[in-house]
Amino acid sequence: MVVSIARLTKKNRQAALIHTLEANPFITDEDLAKKFEVSIQTIRLDRMELGIPELRERMKTMAEKTFDHIKSLRLDEVIGDVIDLELDHYGISILEIKEDQVFEKTKIARGHYIFAQANSLAVALINEEIALTAKADIRFLRPVYLHERLIAKAKVIQSNHEFSEIEVKTAVGSETVFKGTFMIYRSKELRESKNN
Repeated sequence: MVVSIARLTKKNRQAALIHTLEANPFITDEDLAKKFEVSIQTIRLDRMELGIPELRERMKTMAEKTFDHIKSLRLDEVIGDVIDLELDHYGISILEIKEDQVFEKTKIARGHYIFAQANSLAVALINEEIALTAKADIRFLRPVYLHERLIAKAKVIQSNHEFSEIEVKTAVGSETVFKGTFMIYRSKELRESKNN
C-alpha cells in the first residue's frame, strides 16, 4: 500500500523538505505545497522552523556568492540572477518575468529579455575582464508569459585564446523555451588596449 506524502508526520515532512530543497533550491513554496499535498502556509511554517529562507533570499545569497567570480560584467549588467558559475565552463541564471517585461495585451515576454539573459550569462562565463558577443545563433521555441521563471544553463563548447563558443538553453520548468549558441570574443589585444 502506497502512503500519500500528505500523511507524513511533521518531522518526516520537514526532513523530506530539506532533501527536496537540497536537490532543487529554486523550487517555489507553491510547488512544494503541491508536492507535499499541504497548504502553502504549512510549507512557510516548516521553512521558518527549519531556518530556510524564502526562494528570493536563497537566490540572492547564491547570486552574491557566485558574482564575486565574474570578471567581464558588473552586477547591474547581468540580466537575471547568476546562481552558479564556473568561469570558462558553465553557469546558471534565473529570471522571473515581470509586468514591465511583457507586452501589455498578451502578457507574453518581450524576446530581448530572454535573449539578454542568455547573452549576459554567456559573457559572464568568460574568464577575462573584457568579453564581447561576436555572433549569436538563437531560436525561440515557445512564448514565455508573465510570472514564468526562466532557468538559463550555459556551457562552454569550445574555446581558444580568441573565442569561446557557448551553448545556452533556457527552460520554464522542464520545457526548453530558448536555445542559443554564442561566439564570445576574448582578445589579448582588447586587454592591452584597455591598459594603454
